[in-house]
Amino acid sequence: MLKLCGFAASNYYNKVKLALLEKNVPFEEVLAWIGQTDVSASPAGKVPYIITDSGPLCESEPIAEYIEATYPQTPLLPADSYQAAKVRELVTFMELYLELTARELYPEAFFGGKVSDNVKERQHKLLSRYIPAFAKLTKFSPYIGGDTFTLADCAAAVHLPLVSSCTKIIYGTDMLADLPVRDYLKKLSEREAVQKVNADRKANTELMLSRNK
Repeated sequence: MLKLCGFAASNYYNKVKLALLEKNVPFEEVLAWIGQTDVSASPAGKVPYIITDSGPLCESEPIAEYIEATYPQTPLLPADSYQAAKVRELVTFMELYLELTARELYPEAFFGGKVSDNVKERQHKLLSRYIPAFAKLTKFSPYIGGDTFTLADCAAAVHLPLVSSCTKIIYGTDMLADLPVRDYLKKLSEREAVQKVNADRKANTELMLSRNK
């Protein structure tokens, strides 16, 4: 059985977990905190990584692509090559321009740390440019890329709440507020797989915070 390694407070771990649940792929979760990962499976010590019958695989996007190719049931990528590329485009844009940009703010927003005013100003400028560009790629009709739940929704479900929350905490304004993100996430929360991922994330986050005290 495929093993998903990491911890459920990680949004990238949850992106993969949500894809597995939506596709009804049997898997085992193996708890691996940062600093306790198998470096032979994840050389950079990051999560998630998976253990397959063929060997290990790290980084969430190659993992998601592997799962999609290996378990074709309940496809999360369109059959049309262009439409599939548009889904990948959304995932790449969300992760490269939104999540990784906002991530610089997480230490102060979520973990009791401090981010310099220079970093806050720089990230605000970047997000102010990237979010309107992102809006041009989205549809929210009702899913982020159109009328079908895809890998882009697996990414959006775990990344967009963090971008919204951290910008509201740091800047006093949710920088995604002009997009229909709130209603979109509410619709996603009706899905059984999303409910499980969110519940497990909440429990694991509490455990992680208690470990860090």
